[in-house]
Order: sequence, then C-alpha cells, then structure tokens
Amino acid sequence: MHQAASAGKSDEQESMGSDTIQSPCTVRMMTADDAQAVLAIYQSGIDTGHATFADAVPDWETWESGHLPHSRIVALLNGVVVGWAALSPVSARYVYRGVCEESVYLSSQARGHGIGSQLMSALIGASEENGIWTLQAGIFPENKPSIALHLKHGFKILGTRKRVGRMGHGPMAGVWRDVELMERRSVVAGID
Repeated sequence: MHQAASAGKSDEQESMGSDTIQSPCTVRMMTADDAQAVLAIYQSGIDTGHATFADAVPDWETWESGHLPHSRIVALLNGVVVGWAALSPVSARYVYRGVCEESVYLSSQARGHGIGSQLMSALIGASEENGIWTLQAGIFPENKPSIALHLKHGFKILGTRKRVGRMGHGPMAGVWRDVELMERRSVVAGID
C-alpha cells in the first residue's frame, strides 16, 4: 500500500524559517537517472513513520513495476531532486483503468515550502492527460500536512479505515493504524 506523504516539518526545520528554500522549483518528468534520489526520498518518508506502511525501499525495478510509466514527476531545486510524485493502478480490471493511487514524497528539507503543491498540480495534469479520472490516497491521520495538501487540490475525505494495518517499523512499530481514504474525481477526464 502506497501512502501519499509530505510529513510535517521537524522542530529543526521550523526553527530554520521559511526562507531556507526558495520555491518555485523546477518540475519535470522522472527519468531512470532519478532512481537513486527517488528511492532516497522514499526512504526519508518511510523513516518518518507517518508516510507508508512499507518498511523498506524496494529496488528500482520493483519500484518501476508498481508505478504507471506515465505521470512520474520530480521536483528539483538547483538541479537536485527534492520530491517526486507517481501513480499506481488500483486494479488490473479494465473498468478501473482510470483509477489510480497517487504518491507524493518530499525530502525532509523540501517539506513546508509549497513544493508538494507544485508536484500535486503537475501530477493531476499529467494524470488527466493520460485518461485518469479518479485519484485515491490513503493517508495516516497524523500526517496533517499531506491531508491539507490533498484537500487544497480538490480531494475529499471519504472516510477513515480503522486499524487497517499494524505498523512494522519506526516510532509507531506495533501500533494498529487508521488511514484516511481520500479521493479526487477529475472534471476533465472520464466525463463522457
């Protein structure tokens, strides 16, 4: 299960102030050359304990096989990848071909600077260009910045999946976790 992630800023980041990173950043389609940075950012999300149930980063081949080849986006600051967004199919059934789970991950230094919003905007645009009509996200309730990001971009909270999974790592290891189920229906794709 992929979780949308943009876990909040740490105390140290809060004390640095909002002028640490200048946004807007550059957003472009992901390439294989971005693999190392993408996986490192994913590990950073895993380490927060509030981004995903995953407890380890897969190899690049496994990561690629779990994400659609289109709508893979990275954000760069000064030429360095600081965030990524991608889509995973929710089902192999043809009827659900336009329904995807989205993931947005940011490096720790990129959180809280509007970069997640830039990535989400680009991901929504790319998804609609590729005929995706519904985006879904499963987010831990503690990840309030990610929930706020999704609400800002037109996602609705459908409900809470109570104690849906038991955390196997991090500060919440052994704890049964709730997940907020969020969804965004396109007003462009799948409207016929």
